Amino acid sequence: MNRIVIGITDGRLYENYANWIAVDGNVELVRLGHKLNNLNEIERCAGLFMTGGEDVHPRYYNKAEYVAQFKLNDFDESRDEFEMQLLTYWQTSKIPLLGVCRGLQLVNVFLGGTLIPDLPSFGKFNHARKLAAPRYHNIEVDTNSQLFPLLGVKSGEVTSIHHQSIDRAGDGLAANTITMDGVIEGVEWLDPEGKSPAVLVQWHPEVMQDQGSPFAKNIREYFIKLVQDNG
Repeated sequence: MNRIVIGITDGRLYENYANWIAVDGNVELVRLGHKLNNLNEIERCAGLFMTGGEDVHPRYYNKAEYVAQFKLNDFDESRDEFEMQLLTYWQTSKIPLLGVCRGLQLVNVFLGGTLIPDLPSFGKFNHARKLAAPRYHNIEVDTNSQLFPLLGVKSGEVTSIHHQSIDRAGDGLAANTITMDGVIEGVEWLDPEGKSPAVLVQWHPEVMQDQGSPFAKNIREYFIKLVQDNG
């Protein structure tokens, strides 16, 4: 099998994401980040993996007042700006994209959507926990979604390491998974025809204890196939 080149965003716990996506050895990774000042390297990548990390600054979805209102302080606006440029390239080049946690949230904001700034403040307490001991919760998969045949299950347990989530979905996006308390855990194109391929999940497949779960294994394998087909 020919090696494929995937750009992966730099950030916290980079190695977790890198080791997971490149586990079988046929993937070459290009680490992309504002500190590396290497935006042009995305041009040699056949896929883009946007990883987790800091909150997306609310000014990007016209809610700058959230910073004071919800006492938000975990930002890296240089990262936001750099990764917005990566998304512009993704949209024009139509390379496949995998977005995990912050990655999903940034894509949603890039496409004009908004975020819930702090889930506990909105009465949703079963989500955030430190990565050392991730919380697990059940999600329901929309059986009419494109994701459903990929996963082959109607529900299952996934990791939850986030205090923010999608509020209003971005232009052209629709929810495909949701929790019992109404938190969107995944989105997809409502009509994928002509769109840049995207796999967007709120959970963290890279740290799930059961790597044979379709919520980890199938997500990774599907993205890799998309990149192979694109390469």
